[in-house]
Amino acid sequence: MISARKLIILTIFCTLVSQPATGDWLTQPSIGGHVKTFNTYYDEPPGTPFESGFYSANSQRLELKGKLADPVELEIAVDNLLLYSDQPTQVQLPRTSPNVRFDLDHDWQRGHEWSDRVVIDRLALHGRHDSFDWAIGRQAIGLGRIVIFSPLDVVAPFAPDALDTDVRPGVDAARAVRYFGLGGQVGGSVVFGETTENNSYLLTLSDNRAGIDILGIAGSLRDRELVGGGLAGNLGPLGVKGEISHYHGKDTELPGGDLHDEFSIGGIEFWYRFDNNVVLIAQYLYNGAGADKPEDYPLAATSAAVREGLTFLLGKHYLLLGPSWEFHPLATFSGLVIGNLDDDSLLLRPQLQFSLGDNLSLDLFYSVNLGKEPRQIFPGVSVPRSEFGSAGDNGGLLLRWYF
Repeated sequence: MISARKLIILTIFCTLVSQPATGDWLTQPSIGGHVKTFNTYYDEPPGTPFESGFYSANSQRLELKGKLADPVELEIAVDNLLLYSDQPTQVQLPRTSPNVRFDLDHDWQRGHEWSDRVVIDRLALHGRHDSFDWAIGRQAIGLGRIVIFSPLDVVAPFAPDALDTDVRPGVDAARAVRYFGLGGQVGGSVVFGETTENNSYLLTLSDNRAGIDILGIAGSLRDRELVGGGLAGNLGPLGVKGEISHYHGKDTELPGGDLHDEFSIGGIEFWYRFDNNVVLIAQYLYNGAGADKPEDYPLAATSAAVREGLTFLLGKHYLLLGPSWEFHPLATFSGLVIGNLDDDSLLLRPQLQFSLGDNLSLDLFYSVNLGKEPRQIFPGVSVPRSEFGSAGDNGGLLLRWYF
């Protein structure tokens, strides 16, 4: 017997693949998507019982957009992830986001070498009336201006070392935005979590005064009180952005809660283009959700802030660098450096991207982790002495085709 969840997914998929017949109820339809394969070899993390391994994550995405009735638009997207992992207990299918209320995904063979996950990643209605926009349903929400890791991008941010950031994960939300002046906007969002206690209620504001973008956010993020702000502008040829968010921690007295009763996440970023077309992005990041000492990194790794994707780093003070150089019209060299300033550990990742044709690209990368390795207490049990010294190196390729 087909469950309601499977029936919904099947119905959406049939709607997408039958797009030419949508003219009766959907005008100006457009269909798109991608096929991607992400293949990685990784070394065993030092001081752990984990082993070296290989995994291949293969994503197929189908998207449909069109107008139901002016000014209402419909957005649908189905994403399928086929995963091969030769160490299936170490690399598994992603878990359900904390920012969704409705069960619109299904797994097959989770925890096996071959596994698969299909999810309805977009299912939303959008509308615009003069200077007023609204959206309801599963949609993407992105906030903040800082490029590498934005402290104001609080709902579903990408990790600072994420390689594939083309598509934001969908969240179940209702949003409304009112535009004013030259580039100003004020908005409200409700993001529905698994339970009502994990809902997020956010007010956002942005405006431009004297060439400076002013950003603000306030509300509740998954049962945490939140307030934040930011500025973005230019000092001559130098781009400058600063952002900070402050939280009241939740469940701090419970295992797996936030580490601190109150904490802030803030950053300042500089952007500069040299005469030889080299672009350098540099960011200082303060991660108040992290641990003060390396031996407490395991507590940070299991804290609510990390599990929910509010932060992805375990320490407090970081320097992040993102250089890039387009040395050929079809080839770009880029890099990522994340330095933990407290324990002197470092992640270094050079990357080459090649354009292989229309809508087809190939990325080659290798990540090196440098720092003090964990101190072994007895076999299988160790204490971290640095963040990146506790991780193994990895490298691979990402092949992407869009249609």
